[in-house]
Amino acid sequence: MEQRAIGVIIVAGGSGSRMGSALPKQFAFVGGEPILVRTINNFAAALPSAKIVVVLPGSQIDFWRNLSARFRVARHSIVEGGAERFHSVSCGIAAMSDAVDLIAVQDGVRPFASKEMILRAVECAVQNGSAIPVVVPVDSLRVANTDGSSAPIDRSTLRAVQTPQIFDAATLRAAYDTPYLPSFTDDASVVEHMGVAVTLCEGERNNIKITTPEDMTIAEAIALALKEKER
Repeated sequence: MEQRAIGVIIVAGGSGSRMGSALPKQFAFVGGEPILVRTINNFAAALPSAKIVVVLPGSQIDFWRNLSARFRVARHSIVEGGAERFHSVSCGIAAMSDAVDLIAVQDGVRPFASKEMILRAVECAVQNGSAIPVVVPVDSLRVANTDGSSAPIDRSTLRAVQTPQIFDAATLRAAYDTPYLPSFTDDASVVEHMGVAVTLCEGERNNIKITTPEDMTIAEAIALALKEKER
């Protein structure tokens, strides 16, 4: 793989409301470690020379410093985020060195992205200027109409989008130098807004986004399986 300087922005702005917990979900424990610790360490293992920037709400920064001091966490810097994910990514980009060629943006609550998937996405971004990990939906899907009716959708044409989403650094900086729009659901949608096409790459089933209590049950099972695999 061609050597490129890579920066990683890990966006961890959750409040824990959908988890039904006062503790923000990125700090919840999975397999004996905070979720955010796992996310950081996965990227440090896959990309040892990458600069990692963690974006947190200002009110959570001191808590994270105290919590992370209890664990072995790869070196990272911390910046305060903004009102929406868009603004938090912008803060991460502003903190990123101008020397990086590629910037990866990862959800803080996706702690199981494997080294293989991360490197696969990096290679895709090196070759194409962007990499958006996706998986094919396994459930049958329907569209719900406003009149209460519904209709099936051909799931073979659909993809579930994951992170890390990786881009040429200059492209991502230019894309985020624009006013926020509610239609910006992820980094790909921001880049596409300025007329740049993005490239899909293969994601992973285990690369789940932990959002609900049910997700925690699945995450514990994945963590246990990974621990058994390492033995």
